[in-house]
Amino acid sequence: MGVLRRNLTAYGFLCAALACFAVFAWYPMAREFILSFQKTNLVDPPTWVGLDNFRAVSQDPAFGQAWLNTVEFTFLALVCGYAVPFVVALVLNELRHARAYLRFVVYLPVMLPPIVAVLLFKWFFDPGPGLFNQILGFFQLPALAWLDSSATALISLIIVSTWMNMGAATLIYLAALQNIPPELYEAAELDGAGILKRIRHVTIPQTRLILLLMLMLQIVATMQVFIEPYMLTGGGPENATVTVAYLMYQYAFTYQNYGAGGALGMMLMIVLLVFAAFQLRLTREDKA
Repeated sequence: MGVLRRNLTAYGFLCAALACFAVFAWYPMAREFILSFQKTNLVDPPTWVGLDNFRAVSQDPAFGQAWLNTVEFTFLALVCGYAVPFVVALVLNELRHARAYLRFVVYLPVMLPPIVAVLLFKWFFDPGPGLFNQILGFFQLPALAWLDSSATALISLIIVSTWMNMGAATLIYLAALQNIPPELYEAAELDGAGILKRIRHVTIPQTRLILLLMLMLQIVATMQVFIEPYMLTGGGPENATVTVAYLMYQYAFTYQNYGAGGALGMMLMIVLLVFAAFQLRLTREDKA
């Protein structure tokens, strides 16, 4: 009887979690799936239109540019946002003093509300008194139109995204590094391995699973980038920073075309599901 009571308590807590997922995650996904095949303004009765929303979205001139920008942003964000936190974690793991303070400093950007961080960088990127142009002026370099030029706008968004999200990834990597048995490093040192060889033959193999998991999570997160283009560039200049998530927002809340917005959201979700399934298969094979 005691075992049954304990199990009922556990199932009770589990049901509460499942209810939260059902209301705030699964129901919106199911509603979006249905919405993508309808024409509605969310007030009048919806009209079933089949695949018309998907066809209309795919024929939009901004559709291809949005996917291109999203893929480019994801790739460049991974180059910075995937490698930089790992390098920072390696450095923090080797330190013997002020480690707790430096962890706090690295994690601090995550504690800021995203809107606050984005507005802070909006001042940094200001072509007049902005901090970044002042730094360039100090080194006698020409000022840049960070957010007003199609050549630098996307790079500017990547800088913001990397700074905002680096702290959490760094701490996850640091926790994985601290679980590596020190005997492996000692054996590598006895064999004459330098720091780069120790990282290659000890650190990376021992953290392979967490690296694969973080790769999947960061790709899923970066492909849904919205706050940065919405707050900093509005998709400009010349659609240089229009992403799939931002175009979906425009369809739904600017053009009041909720069906087309849902269709675009379904396309993005299918792409992410395919990638996640492929990534999980790689992870399962790595465990085997």
